[in-house]
Amino acid sequence: MAKIAKNPRTGAEGVKWNLGDLYEGLNDPKIEKDLRSLYSKALKFEKTYRGKIDSKSLTAKKLLEAVKTLERISEQTGRLLSYAYLVFAADTSRPEHGAFLQRVQEKTTEVRKHLIFFELEWTSLDNKKAERILKDKKLTRYSHCVDQERKYKPHRLSEPEEQVMDEKSNTGSRAFKRLFDEVLNNITFNVEIDGVTRPLTETQTLALLYDPDREKRKAAARGLTEGLKEHSHILTFIFNTLVQDHSVNDSLRSLSHPMESRHLDNEIDHDTVEALIGSCENNYGLSIEYHKLKRKIMGLKKLYDYDRYAPLFTDTGLITYKEGKEIILESFSGFSGRMADIASMFFEKSWIDAEVRDGKRGGAFSHGTVPSAHPYVFTNYTGRMRDVMTLAHELGHGVHQYLSRKQGYFQSNTPLTTAETASVFAEMLVFHTLLDKESDPQRKLALICGKLEDIFATVFRQVVLTRFEQSLHEARRKHGELHSEAINELWADANSKLFSDSIIITDDYRCWWMYIPHFIHSPFYCYAYSFGELLVLALYNMYLTEGRSFVPRYIELLSSGGSEAPDSLLEKVGVDIKDKEFWQSGLDLLAGMLSEAKQQATEAGY
Repeated sequence: MAKIAKNPRTGAEGVKWNLGDLYEGLNDPKIEKDLRSLYSKALKFEKTYRGKIDSKSLTAKKLLEAVKTLERISEQTGRLLSYAYLVFAADTSRPEHGAFLQRVQEKTTEVRKHLIFFELEWTSLDNKKAERILKDKKLTRYSHCVDQERKYKPHRLSEPEEQVMDEKSNTGSRAFKRLFDEVLNNITFNVEIDGVTRPLTETQTLALLYDPDREKRKAAARGLTEGLKEHSHILTFIFNTLVQDHSVNDSLRSLSHPMESRHLDNEIDHDTVEALIGSCENNYGLSIEYHKLKRKIMGLKKLYDYDRYAPLFTDTGLITYKEGKEIILESFSGFSGRMADIASMFFEKSWIDAEVRDGKRGGAFSHGTVPSAHPYVFTNYTGRMRDVMTLAHELGHGVHQYLSRKQGYFQSNTPLTTAETASVFAEMLVFHTLLDKESDPQRKLALICGKLEDIFATVFRQVVLTRFEQSLHEARRKHGELHSEAINELWADANSKLFSDSIIITDDYRCWWMYIPHFIHSPFYCYAYSFGELLVLALYNMYLTEGRSFVPRYIELLSSGGSEAPDSLLEKVGVDIKDKEFWQSGLDLLAGMLSEAKQQATEAGY
């Protein structure tokens, strides 16, 4: 692979995470010790509890004892898997990292073979018996997670079948997901700028789509397309394989539609999701109206797909990593000292990996790891304002994950629908801090428009991605393996509904589905972003209305993790997600922001 061109210095150089709180390195003797002890603990668990769960003699005390033991085993497993994943994400180009990830996955699969019986016995237990046990106060701490497990009862297979499914996934879906990462993150995208062709990573190429220079944006789009097309055969095959694997799993588990497994995990019903998506689609006009305004402000006759994220005015220039840190911590501190203190630890204790480097995975995430450790934040910091927002977003996740550790391994993580609550809220805090400080009308307009674009990308674009996934899964099941051009058509169709005549979709854009990792790693994840953004608009409006009294309730919401169903947790802060008017109220706030942008533009003479 060619060496990648370097970014201007941002101050994020050398900012790498220290994974020592998990393991000291690939050769840490604790890894082998933990793998061995995990297996022996699993065998002991099986010997102690097999046949005792789906039993008339099962008591709340016995179930509690089993759940606590299983949680300790699961946390130890989670520590190993988290470490392997983080090492691989930090450098996908090193074969030993991929081999280590594969080995840990295979070893932990061997462990799970001796644990699968528990969930099968628990879901097989007579309903009346289970209900009596769940009402026992001894189980209060775990009542939600063990109750939720029983909802999977219609979709469980026999124990030998579940073991085969798990083991085969190491050479099936998990292997293809790893292959996707290795292929995508090691593509060199050749971008011609000022007559010079520069070899760039995916992160560097996508960053140029936010450049004020239109020719650079256009060149980046061309380079991205050529790089993807060069690898389209293998990427298309990976997509086809994983979509078909999803279909096979749905069939084996008697799931009625491709999104049902995700809805189960998200603890949300299909009608609520469709109401959310439908409400967003009914308001696509806001996006169309905004992009026509942007075209007018920029003085362009036509707006192309590579112009979507162009800054309205002269870019703010490089924002160093240190400056980004100060902006974020000031914004968090203005809301909650506790929130700022936790975020500070990520910087001070090297829980962040921020530099851009060869072989590193693109994108950004916060990995909660395990409650006995702490989260780690992963980003590729290139010095743009959007990188500050991305870092704030992931630190919001990190704060959420840190606070919820007290719920234990089984209940610290939230469903995806509420997982975005803290991340999007963190972005809003940064946005309003910057807006309050800004006095220049033009820059104020740029801030408002930039935030609108972020929200459109989070609300409307994620609905587009979800509709694309739905059409992709439907077409794969109906027509068999799809060639890349057929998938291009599905992608272009989904996007055209959002942009209409406000943005021209070029031929280059038609293949950009190939680089989006959510389709690979977390099918139907994307609607959770729309859910989270609209939820946060409502929560932030409550904060602006109620002031300081809102903060403790919000921190408690984050600290609750997944200890209760999302609707129950949100009721405690005054939100009813089953209310038909709820989604529209968030969209109405968005419409208000668009009106403010139009007014600012008029005052600025546009």
